[in-house]
Amino acid sequence: MSDPYDDYIERPTNTELSERELEILKLLATGLSNKEIASQLFLSINTVKVHLRNIFAKLGVQSRTEATLIAIQRGYVTVPGAITANGEAAVASEPIGTGVQTEVAALAAAPPTIEIEPALPVKRRIALMGLAIMAIGLAVIAAPRGSAQSSGQAQPFSDSASAGAASVMQTGDSVWQQLSTMSLPRGRLAATAIGSQIVAIGGETSNGITGLVEIWDGNRQQWDTGQNKPTPVANVGAVVLNGQIIVPGGYTAAGTPTAIVEAYDVVSDVWTSLGALPAPRFAYAIATYADKVYVFGGWGGQGYANSTFIYDPKTKRWTTGAPLPIGRGFAGAATLGDAIYVVGGYADDHELDRCDRYLPQEDRWEACAPMSVARGGLSVVPIGGRLYAIGGGWTGYLTFNERYDPGTDSWSVAPSPFTGQWRGMGAASLGNDIYTLGGWNGQYLNVLEKYSPFPFSIYVPATTK
Repeated sequence: MSDPYDDYIERPTNTELSERELEILKLLATGLSNKEIASQLFLSINTVKVHLRNIFAKLGVQSRTEATLIAIQRGYVTVPGAITANGEAAVASEPIGTGVQTEVAALAAAPPTIEIEPALPVKRRIALMGLAIMAIGLAVIAAPRGSAQSSGQAQPFSDSASAGAASVMQTGDSVWQQLSTMSLPRGRLAATAIGSQIVAIGGETSNGITGLVEIWDGNRQQWDTGQNKPTPVANVGAVVLNGQIIVPGGYTAAGTPTAIVEAYDVVSDVWTSLGALPAPRFAYAIATYADKVYVFGGWGGQGYANSTFIYDPKTKRWTTGAPLPIGRGFAGAATLGDAIYVVGGYADDHELDRCDRYLPQEDRWEACAPMSVARGGLSVVPIGGRLYAIGGGWTGYLTFNERYDPGTDSWSVAPSPFTGQWRGMGAASLGNDIYTLGGWNGQYLNVLEKYSPFPFSIYVPATTK
């Protein structure tokens, strides 16, 4: 059964605007509402909404006003009196209201919002055109978005320097359900599911790096506390192998990568040490395949690595596999079929939209379709034969998660409980549900969110002969 977003069409496949998105952007710039745009293009309102979210994400904007400014600056639309992309001035045909300067000040003071509805009144449409002309004349739109946000952006390895930054909003999307919270707000943690439990390990808090272990019991719907991890770490991942949770490496309280590998037995509540990584790593991507652990990339102390480390529990040793196509950290990984997908990531001071597929049996890489937007610090969860890329907002502003279909090699829109920046969360699948834990969205989070991609199940009664 598909989720409620399956009927949306024209799903994004790259960061460039599609022909349909350009059509919608041009109509948006005239001040039309979603309903009016849908009527003109013979689309459903829901389809228009999804297109607008994709447009906002691709342009890196937060409102209709900003989208209109970029549309004019790039020459997608022409506004009377504005400077077009070729540098020529359009002839003004309408008077601009005297309240434009007031509106500029008001918009500058307003908090970031995603404005998709309602339709703009005629007076406001005229004021919007005036705002566009003034903004372009002042070259406001030419400044990189990141420059205005630099004071609030996180350092690559820690969010502690960003404490006090304005948090982004929770959407309140009814398809995500908020459950009982963790005892400690934290991000950059490890999380994995084992049996009917989800285990949250380590991470970064407002007081530094922690080794805290909290266990969500899906049957009892409550949290328990486990034995603390002996080596507190952040920027870390975890997988289950032979009934144990394996946690390689990590970012220590000293701010350095470690090669230590520790394993946790949930039943006995005991930690043990395993063979160390071939080299220190944190911010890696991790997955399992055929009873082996695979660790991809990450930071090794001098830069983002392209290494593939493979742990075999039979020999209790790590070996190396074919290197990643490019070095990166803060990517997500998950196994689907006979391949491990490594998605997104962060390198060279920006997020990546990459999707690379590793074939363990052949020890080689091949490309898969990129996501519609770049994501670093995301989680990737496999469920129902698909992958879900969750969060990852870092320097960009995100409005949705994404879902990958290996059959069509394409990504589509999936709902998100948060908009804006949301990264460093833990995520795991339990039964038919996806769970996310904590993360950072301007502050450390202690939330536990659940999403059911298949909200409806079919009951087949038993038959007797």
